[in-house]
Amino acid sequence: MVNSPFVSIIFPAKNEGDNIKMTLDSLFSVKTNYLFEVIVVNDGSTDDCCAFLINNQNNNISLIETHGLGAANARNLGAKVAKGKYLIFCDAHLQFEDWWIDRLLEPLIANKSDAVSPAIASFENPDFIGYGQTLKFHLGIKWNTKQTHLFETAVLPGGCFSISKEVFDNVGGFDTGFRTWGHEDVELSIKLWLFGYRCHCQPNVKVLHLFRKAHPYKVSYDDVYYNLLRMAYSHFNHERIQKCKKMILNNKVTKIESEVIQDGVNKQRLFYHKKRKHNDDWYFNKFRIDF
Repeated sequence: MVNSPFVSIIFPAKNEGDNIKMTLDSLFSVKTNYLFEVIVVNDGSTDDCCAFLINNQNNNISLIETHGLGAANARNLGAKVAKGKYLIFCDAHLQFEDWWIDRLLEPLIANKSDAVSPAIASFENPDFIGYGQTLKFHLGIKWNTKQTHLFETAVLPGGCFSISKEVFDNVGGFDTGFRTWGHEDVELSIKLWLFGYRCHCQPNVKVLHLFRKAHPYKVSYDDVYYNLLRMAYSHFNHERIQKCKKMILNNKVTKIESEVIQDGVNKQRLFYHKKRKHNDDWYFNKFRIDF
């Protein structure tokens, strides 16, 4: 354990009720050979879900209070203060098994991958298990079916994945311009692949995830559309940008597109295109996504 790299486990939390406490109790109850710190980013919660951490005596847990950065930037803030060589991003409503950290990091340390997600099962139905994700024709999420060994995945589920801090910093983390919630894990996964990194699912590691029917905080469709179009302008060719624009309903595309452009996405697009090793055609063809 002494010679193992240090790990930072980052939990964004917003109105999680008792979930964050149960998640941390689970984390500290399982076995691992790694030393780790926990960073909880309380992103403007109004339900006191993180109040139990204010006077906590566990030096391995850091609590950061914000006023509502959104899912992407709450994770970015956690990564910014992280001391670990490796980062594990987790939702605040998970349960863990023994050695999950060790098995999730093994492909990174062995240089078999650059970012790894576990199998993710449902709290309510543990037999419902997703193995990484891909995209459907309208960019909707589709879970991969089970494979027996480490395999490539088009999308890392944001609910749980590991990545080295060096790689995360090299791609600029999650998009810093994203609002509230929506597409942050898809955008990061696409960016990783286009920049020449590899994303995998490790099916021999499983975490349980609470799948909710509704968010415990307000999510605006305008913000989801904004993130979609920002992702498109950052990474996609003209034809795919047009397809994304057609997905924006209620005659809001002109307003949202104007905001995305005003927020400097074209400058980001130029920077990304100079840095990337593959284009979006390569990505969609590689994973046989009809978009």
